[in-house]
Amino acid sequence: MTPPVPDLSIATLGPARIDSPLSGMLDAWRTTEHYVSEHDRVLLDDTLSMAVARGCSVADLPSLEPCGPRRKLFFDPSKTRAGIVTCGGLCPGLNDVIRGLVRSLTHHYGVRRVTGFRNGYQGFIPSYGHGIVELTPEYVDNISGEGGTVLGTSRGHQDPQEIVDCLERLNINVLFVVGGDGSMRGAMQIAEVAAERELRISVVGIPKTIDNDIPYIDQSFGFQTAFSRAAESIRAVNVEAKSTPHGVGLVKLMGRHSGFIASYAALANHDADVVLIPEVPFGLDGDDGLLEYVLRRVRERDHVVLVVAEGAGQELLAPTVANGKAGPAATDASGNTTLRDIGPYLRERIVARLVADGITPSVRYIDPSYAIRSVPANAYDKAYCLRLSNHAVHAAMSGRTAMVVGRLRRRFVHIPMSLAVSRRNQVDPHGDLWMSVLEATGQPMRFGRVPEVAEPGAPRTRRKRVTAAG
Repeated sequence: MTPPVPDLSIATLGPARIDSPLSGMLDAWRTTEHYVSEHDRVLLDDTLSMAVARGCSVADLPSLEPCGPRRKLFFDPSKTRAGIVTCGGLCPGLNDVIRGLVRSLTHHYGVRRVTGFRNGYQGFIPSYGHGIVELTPEYVDNISGEGGTVLGTSRGHQDPQEIVDCLERLNINVLFVVGGDGSMRGAMQIAEVAAERELRISVVGIPKTIDNDIPYIDQSFGFQTAFSRAAESIRAVNVEAKSTPHGVGLVKLMGRHSGFIASYAALANHDADVVLIPEVPFGLDGDDGLLEYVLRRVRERDHVVLVVAEGAGQELLAPTVANGKAGPAATDASGNTTLRDIGPYLRERIVARLVADGITPSVRYIDPSYAIRSVPANAYDKAYCLRLSNHAVHAAMSGRTAMVVGRLRRRFVHIPMSLAVSRRNQVDPHGDLWMSVLEATGQPMRFGRVPEVAEPGAPRTRRKRVTAAG
């Protein structure tokens, strides 16, 4: 079956006719392995077989528009007012992104007014009364050393009509949205409402997800900081487990649907004996189940360390029950299904199994999620945030809209928002990353019989067992 070619076109507000102050710098630049000219394209497929599978000729290979400054602008910088909003959960690097946007707008383009909206999309809605803040280079100069976001954040949907009303009142021409997939869906609605009203408002996103689960992007900002800090927690729990009789170390990390943090953190120090991620279901019982494997490790080495992503093993936990009937899963303000807590459940089951075999374990359980989310970005992520911010400003000033900036195979590219929220990036159970995890931990490709999965009110079906075969 020929894979479909997604729509890779980037919307613009109209022709760009204003000379950019950066155009002189671009005259001598051509496409190289480190830079892509604005008139070039970045191929979507990086192997010949993938391109041929689409039935493509060289002339019509799917490609993405490169990031970077343009010689012509859509907006006159002297008459432009920009807005910035941060939405969703915290992530290392948010303040670096804010700082990069403000400095690029003011220093590179001469934009005189940059407005920060407080507490996510709530900041646009008058009834919340959050107010706004004028962002200047002086205001943001020292914020990159702080965790969190100086603008505050919130979750949940707000009326895009009211948001566009606010943008109109404040004469905002350019809006930068820093957030995850739910925030980007909101940004798409804002862009749609602005287009319906024939308002020339550019809406550009900088994807934020600590789980690294946005497709068509090599890596989200803050991810390196997150898995580096997570690796420290694994190291700490390993020291604790090795220092006590029958030590069991258990670390629960972020990863609702994607196990990237757990996988990379485990690879960073090789202390983990087991890594459990949402993409690879597992069973607890039986001779080849997780519990027997943990028991064998404790017998052999007198300690064991497990790393579990928060979304792993949800099929093991009982669904929400009310009045004796399974009900719909609870959701948070963003509409995400509220996960049941796999960490304490695993701890309870592991302890029970070891005690049943005459072993009294010493358990160390760590959930460092909020401590990781709130830290400042490391040096790599700081540099990455700055580059993303600069590219977002270049895109917006040239009149592009309803798009996000990201890096794909070392190239910074423009990605339609609709494509960025079309699916989740996940660890491939048959890919080289998961194989590296299996090699590092020595764990088997699967544990036990995978439990049946039942949605509330639906007939019970068995979830397909996934193996890593390379």
